[in-house]
Amino acid sequence: MRWLLVDRIDELVVGEHVRGAKAWTMSEPWVQDHFPGFPVVPGVLLLESMAQISGKLIGYTVRKQRGDWPFPIFTMAEKVKFRRFVRPGQVVELKSSFIALREESAVMKVRALVDGKVCAQAEETFVFNAVAFEDEAESLRVEGLEKKALAMLWADCPKEDR
Repeated sequence: MRWLLVDRIDELVVGEHVRGAKAWTMSEPWVQDHFPGFPVVPGVLLLESMAQISGKLIGYTVRKQRGDWPFPIFTMAEKVKFRRFVRPGQVVELKSSFIALREESAVMKVRALVDGKVCAQAEETFVFNAVAFEDEAESLRVEGLEKKALAMLWADCPKEDR
């Protein structure tokens, strides 16, 4: 089962920021229990959505800057704040920008907004490629998966990166 928690990427600027969206529906499996009579999107799903869109920005930026396609792993969230409920059916705008990009890690400023109002925000840390793939075929397979996912989400993805 794949947890794809980004519906689309609207803008991606290498080395700077990404903006996209996610909307959950009333048919999500957690809606009945979180919470009965007043369904809200769990905060952990908002954090993961922001992490997933950040991962696309990190991956594409590193690809453009150093040539390889990393596999960013979300390792830490700090300064997490949940400010408003997000209800199924609402479109959540996801924003992420670099605070720092290092050889094997990145720190991102992330926000989730509904109708222009911040619902959640955090600083998320990622690590990647601390140990390179030993098998070149595996490296190419992961790169292919990342390219395919990026092209699926980002209508303006350059053709050479699909």
